[in-house]
Amino acid sequence: MSRIVIVTGMSGAGRSSCLKILEDAGFEAVDNLPFQLLTRLLRPNEEPERPLAVGIDSRTRGLVPSELVREVARFRAEATTPLTLVFFECDDEVLQRRYTESRRRHPLAGDRPVTDGIARERIFMAPIKAAADLVIDTSQMSLAELRRRVLAEFGSEGGAGLTLTLVSFAFRYGLPREADIVFDARFLANPHYVDALRPLSGLDPEVRSFIAEDPAWAEVLERLEALLVPLLPRYRAEGKTYLTIAIGCTGGKHRSVALVEELARRLRDRGWEPAVVHRDLAREVWTTKEGGR
Repeated sequence: MSRIVIVTGMSGAGRSSCLKILEDAGFEAVDNLPFQLLTRLLRPNEEPERPLAVGIDSRTRGLVPSELVREVARFRAEATTPLTLVFFECDDEVLQRRYTESRRRHPLAGDRPVTDGIARERIFMAPIKAAADLVIDTSQMSLAELRRRVLAEFGSEGGAGLTLTLVSFAFRYGLPREADIVFDARFLANPHYVDALRPLSGLDPEVRSFIAEDPAWAEVLERLEALLVPLLPRYRAEGKTYLTIAIGCTGGKHRSVALVEELARRLRDRGWEPAVVHRDLAREVWTTKEGGR
């Protein structure tokens, strides 16, 4: 189901980081629309096709906090799309330190000290904070902790948050540059030495059956599955949005392809949706000096 999350709060408290996290989780993210355009976006008869995250802060042109609160109430009364108003809070001392370290100017400070800008903004944003459904205080949060909190609240609405790719490749052409984890399949029985199997690939049942007769095949798959299944949620929880697992053999045609296909099937059975790429399957086949692959 689509939903709308309005992300607002004190400048420097994590609003922009939240929008990036939600965008990685599958939300369409829109930041700092003029307030008049925001009211058009919140039309009850125009439900978004996918989850929508809208960023608002004290710099938003034409923002009147009390009017924003009324627009949110009106939308909820007239629409069925769930809407959540999230306010990011932070201690004054921490905000001041963040602005000092980043050397950025506070949007409401003008030619005054940062502390004056923070005080003015706190008063200006008070009506929105009072109406917020969720207040997140980032005073003691790291970015990783913020990501975990945001995904715990909204991650399941936007998607899995981790794009998983399995890549087969040939060691002779080098490691995939995007690989996060690499496994070597060259210990498995090699179909290249069987004349009837040499022209085929790991996509063919005959090749996969031949490799599966290797006593190591079943054990390796079980151990790979046992290793990856508990790791994938941990990568996602730490905020990793892309994970590429590469499996290689000499020519990238038989063993690595078969292993990637079977591992992908097992991960799908576990609820994951890995993309499969056979990087070197279409390359011209050639033989090493030793005659092997």
